[in-house]
Amino acid sequence: MSDDIRDRWSVWVAIAFFALIALLIILDVIVDFNEGASIGHIAIELLVVAVAATGIGVLMRQLMRTRTSLAQARVEAEQWRKESRELIQGLAIAIENQFDRWQLTKAEAEVGLLLLKGLSHKEIATVRQTSERTAREQARAVYRKSGLTGRPALSAFFLEDLLPTQTL
Repeated sequence: MSDDIRDRWSVWVAIAFFALIALLIILDVIVDFNEGASIGHIAIELLVVAVAATGIGVLMRQLMRTRTSLAQARVEAEQWRKESRELIQGLAIAIENQFDRWQLTKAEAEVGLLLLKGLSHKEIATVRQTSERTAREQARAVYRKSGLTGRPALSAFFLEDLLPTQTL
């Protein structure tokens, strides 16, 4: 389950608990009122209901803000992808050509791309339906054949010239 789904689920659970608390206290207020409880006692219980309702409101507003932010981030990501599609395709071709120069096997090239995307060895194994050990060995082969020391060096090899240089 993704963190986003888990977070939304936990917010809905909290809202449900606040609603349950409010409902139970309202039922208690009705019983107390029929039994002749003091106004002070009923007022305190109604205050607790108001606090629970406020909690529901705060969580609902947070959920809506999160949904809005997520939707905006998705729109921005899609816009960036559209604007950069040609450059990304060129980079993909350049990476593939470099992998060919390094004489990577098809499997090693796939692992190399997944490493560049930031996947862990475990995630690579899952995606490629292999063992984690196989993914780790293929990653080592990529580093050995490329003459690079590891994942940061592999990423830097392809991305270093894409980033603007900053003067100190």
